[in-house]
Amino acid sequence: MRQFFGMSKRGDLSEAVRNLSSPQFIMLLSNNTQFEEHVKTLEKLYPGIPSIGCIGMSYDTSVVENGVGVIAFSGGVSATANVLEQVSLMPVKYIHRLEADVSRINASKQDTVCIDFCTGNDACALTTLYTVLKSRGIQLVGGTGDGGKVSANGKVYEDSVAYALIRNQSGRVKAYKENIYHPLGNYRFIASNTDRANYIIGSLNGQPAKQVYQNILHVTDQEILTQTFKNPFGKLNGDDTCIISIKEVSGNSLACFRQVNDSDVLMLLELGDYQATVRNTIQQICRDFPKRSAVFSVNCLFRYKLFSERRYMQDYLKEMSALGSHAGLVGYGEHYNNQFVNQSMTCVVFE
Repeated sequence: MRQFFGMSKRGDLSEAVRNLSSPQFIMLLSNNTQFEEHVKTLEKLYPGIPSIGCIGMSYDTSVVENGVGVIAFSGGVSATANVLEQVSLMPVKYIHRLEADVSRINASKQDTVCIDFCTGNDACALTTLYTVLKSRGIQLVGGTGDGGKVSANGKVYEDSVAYALIRNQSGRVKAYKENIYHPLGNYRFIASNTDRANYIIGSLNGQPAKQVYQNILHVTDQEILTQTFKNPFGKLNGDDTCIISIKEVSGNSLACFRQVNDSDVLMLLELGDYQATVRNTIQQICRDFPKRSAVFSVNCLFRYKLFSERRYMQDYLKEMSALGSHAGLVGYGEHYNNQFVNQSMTCVVFE
């Protein structure tokens, strides 16, 4: 298979797809102003080709911040795209679509991956998708787009998760997740007074959440929103850690980008040697896949901001390009199988 990446920093879709011919699957990553127009135009240019899209920045060896990026697969993939609607209410109502799509391309765990773009309520959307994918052993990689809109097959949807099943006809696929944080000290917190709907942590170990965070890290209210780049929360998930970013201060509470429930056990994390972690990820992928056709990744917006502030983003993309064809999305949350995480990178590698 082959991966195509085309872009236009001025949002000219015709420029982005200039060299794209005979795609078998397309992902559209556009800006808030032109998204709906780009969705319609893309369908006219490539009618009937499975596609999903969202509002967000894209990249290969450089980042397209406010234009349009197109990622496409060709030369040996089978793909189907669809949408589960009403993700804030009852996405399971549409689960028969995914069940039919899995059968349609004869999806299997060795060679098939699900890529999804979501408008929100990610945990519910992923739980729903995974009810079908888990039984087949099919891995998932995806993320949250901006603007509350996604697209599938030339149509724009709100309150939905757009997904695609891609089967690699020439080899294996495998999903990865990269975490550049580790526990800070031995801090453990029991969350309480949470507001699940608004992702708010009211108290940690019975004390106001904002006060606990400030007392440990010695930061002001204003500094909390950037301190989360260095010190997010983490939630244990078996042997894994799901990262939880702080979104804003809400009185004496902390609003996050991921849902926290009463009695959840949280830890405080700190930024590690991210450059060494990236190198280790690349080395692991090379060990697992000596030959690679493509790598599609989702990098968190906060990772993008952190790397940019530290003047590492361009070097990061250069290092990842050593894997071959690498392209992806800057997301507002990352999906890895049934996990919704923050401040992470998830990716899928095609043999």
